[in-house]
Amino acid sequence: TKCESGCVCADGLYENLDGRCVPAEECPCEYGGLAYRKGEQIQTECEICTCTKGKWKCIQKSKCSSTCNLYGEGHITTFDGQRFVFDGNCEYILAMDGCSVNRPVSSFKIVTENVICGKSGVTCSRSISIYLGNLTFILRDETFTISGENPGVRYSVKKNALHLMFDIIIPGKYNMTLIWNKHMNFFIKISRETQETICGLCGNYNGNMKDDFETRSKYVASNELEFVNSWKENPLCGDVYFVVDPCSKNPYRKAWAEKTCSIINSQVFSACHNKVNRMPYYEACVRDSCGCDIGGDCECMCDAIAVYAMTCLDKGICIDWRTPEFCRKFLLN
Repeated sequence: TKCESGCVCADGLYENLDGRCVPAEECPCEYGGLAYRKGEQIQTECEICTCTKGKWKCIQKSKCSSTCNLYGEGHITTFDGQRFVFDGNCEYILAMDGCSVNRPVSSFKIVTENVICGKSGVTCSRSISIYLGNLTFILRDETFTISGENPGVRYSVKKNALHLMFDIIIPGKYNMTLIWNKHMNFFIKISRETQETICGLCGNYNGNMKDDFETRSKYVASNELEFVNSWKENPLCGDVYFVVDPCSKNPYRKAWAEKTCSIINSQVFSACHNKVNRMPYYEACVRDSCGCDIGGDCECMCDAIAVYAMTCLDKGICIDWRTPEFCRKFLLN
């Protein structure tokens, strides 16, 4: 806004983050509050970016993956980025192939079973079933079981203190990574080698979020509840007619929820704020913290914050947000 006296770099030189004057070829690049030297690379799901003369030059990956998130009390982000919330006490198909009328044979199907976890009627994803022909994975009660076999599928299972991770390859069709936090959060990361149609609550994965509410009957629903009801695994389950607002039903919890979830808006996550829109995650955190009122208050809140942290990590931003006093995770043998 005004001129101040001081030193400047000579023509053709530029000040780097250390305050030294360097030629353009030596200029660093910035991403997420960190500096990267020339030639260093960062990777996202779809791009590889190289630091060149202080700017990122990005190329598209030949195979681009996408992620569907199911988290907290019925929050879903589809493969194409559509967001919605539902509270249904039933089994629902998250994702499957073989959706077209001409090719009804499915090589995979992923189903979530929801149960009530709050007095206001909100639901939490508690059980995940993965069907791969005759091979079945059941994720429930913080552990998993595997039954049957399918020689046409390769898989591996990894564990850490926070997650169970399943790498599944269906040769010539899909590479999938399924991540479960052994509680309410489940992520389906998929890249495909064919243009096989995908369907379910995770959407149709065609790059257009506007038609993600495609029902089992192949028309785009007028609202999310009609869409959700069409993907019930058991047609005898009752339909969902409304979405609960837990903070209206539990107003005494709202101030606490807003305070504890505010870490998402704080300096702790500042490096990610301009990479991932934080408001949907903050609002989901407040909603879940209001609604999770039958024990596990902090677990619901921590799960919601963890989803934002994982989305930041997908963008190359690693946030160290857990502390011994806040959302501590005990390491298990």
